[in-house]
Amino acid sequence: MSAVSSPRPMSLRALREVDLDAVMEIELRGYPFPWTRGIFVDCLRAGYPALALDDDGVLVGYGVLSIAADEAHVLNVCIDPACQTRGLGRRLFRALVKLARDHGAHRVFLEVRPSNTPAVALYHSEGFNEIGRRPRYYPARDGREDALVMAIELVDDDIQTMPPL
Repeated sequence: MSAVSSPRPMSLRALREVDLDAVMEIELRGYPFPWTRGIFVDCLRAGYPALALDDDGVLVGYGVLSIAADEAHVLNVCIDPACQTRGLGRRLFRALVKLARDHGAHRVFLEVRPSNTPAVALYHSEGFNEIGRRPRYYPARDGREDALVMAIELVDDDIQTMPPL
């Protein structure tokens, strides 16, 4: 009788430059105006904290933060469109917020397109609030689109009291 190996579980790990081919494939499928490979390289070489979500050896998502003083900024978070609606974005996003907290951040900011209603709903459900708008922030097919600016204050036990998955 042969042993059947069980698939490796979904795992989070540091994003590395060797992941960038897979990152770019997801980025191009996930966004109408994707980041360039050079932006990812610059972020990684600058030491920005970044996570990869790995499913049995296949990259299915990633996120990048910048952290300065006691503030973090979610710069990019993406799940492969073929893997969305399975709770992976929430898992990755929570890991990014925890990473920010682990690096001493007291506040986390992000920008999101108002037209990205699933992302806006996710961020609201995780305790982020709209604190402003950046007019004409994003390129769009018909010109420019505003960005919603959202933030959360990280206070004691926030991570433990987030809504369950």
